[in-house]
Amino acid sequence: MKYCKICLNIDTRPGTKFSENGLCPVCQYDLNPQLKNNSSKSKILEEIKKFGIKNKSPEGYDCIIGVSGGKDSTRQAIYVRDILKMNPLLVCLSYPPEMVTKLGVENISNLIELGFDTISVYPDPLLWKKFVKEGFIKYGNYLRACELALFSSVPRFAIAYQIPLIWWGENSAIQVGESDIMGENEYDGNNLKKMNTLQGGDTSWLLKIQNIKKNQLFQFSFPTEIELKKSKTRIIFLGYFMKNWSTLDNGIFSILNGLKIRKNRPWETGDLNGITALDEDWVTFNQGIKYLKFGFGRISDDVNEDIRLGRISRDEGIKLVEKFDGNFSEDYVNSFCNYIKITKKEFWYTVEKFINYDLFEKKSEGNYIRKFKVGVGI
Repeated sequence: MKYCKICLNIDTRPGTKFSENGLCPVCQYDLNPQLKNNSSKSKILEEIKKFGIKNKSPEGYDCIIGVSGGKDSTRQAIYVRDILKMNPLLVCLSYPPEMVTKLGVENISNLIELGFDTISVYPDPLLWKKFVKEGFIKYGNYLRACELALFSSVPRFAIAYQIPLIWWGENSAIQVGESDIMGENEYDGNNLKKMNTLQGGDTSWLLKIQNIKKNQLFQFSFPTEIELKKSKTRIIFLGYFMKNWSTLDNGIFSILNGLKIRKNRPWETGDLNGITALDEDWVTFNQGIKYLKFGFGRISDDVNEDIRLGRISRDEGIKLVEKFDGNFSEDYVNSFCNYIKITKKEFWYTVEKFINYDLFEKKSEGNYIRKFKVGVGI
């Protein structure tokens, strides 16, 4: 386990490849001046915009944006409409009632009230619960199927509504270092389904669940390469073109435009600012499980961004990661266990199957001590 020499990214992140001089992919990108040519970006953005407008749908939509009502989607929607002067259709894949938060409902309502045409999609809640449980038991990641639906819904609607252009937010290859999704360039999002958690859009594991048929998986199936090419759909990472695209900047902008955020403390959520994953709570312990798998959680990602932007020093980042990364409230575990009908003992029994014991030592149920030194590694 090795840390980047500039930030606190680590080489245990799936899909990450460090350089010979010990830099993570994000810092390698950040130090390349040719990739920050703003005049070049403006020309490319204008070409993409013209493509969308020229090929707009019969209903007049020239682009589509997947939204949750959170910080990133709120900022994107307003930027596309008010700065790019385009006519976006927003698509929100909604969680079932037991899962969605009051904040999530209020924030998507706020986005609609800002004047956007929005479609909400509600997959079968009984199937959803089965898939949540299967993802947790099989992969230690209850969001495995949820993310398939989240990432598939937007291109599915783009094809169905003949909307040529999809705006996506961040390119995780240059945002956090997940290099596998890098397309032909830094703004090409057509390799989106190669994300580690999507595994190329594979749904075969869902078909192994008793009584599940292939026709039930449409909402969870990413369009094929043939479908995308036939429809000439382009997926573009908008964050690449936007000035000051970051977790904190997006949060501040969206708060000023009506976003409501969490009031929990970092030791309850593993979130320094209370501005991420506002539409559901269980993602907080999922980040904690990720921490036990790979040695990093949400705090690490936020701190890395702040280090690269010069907001904090690497030493300050180390202190924050040591104090908060991987933390979550037991209340979230309790509500999740109630949802999928397991005991807390069964919850931790499952989690323990996925813990990286090279990085952590078990002290008691739910209590694990890191073996590595933050900023140094093993």
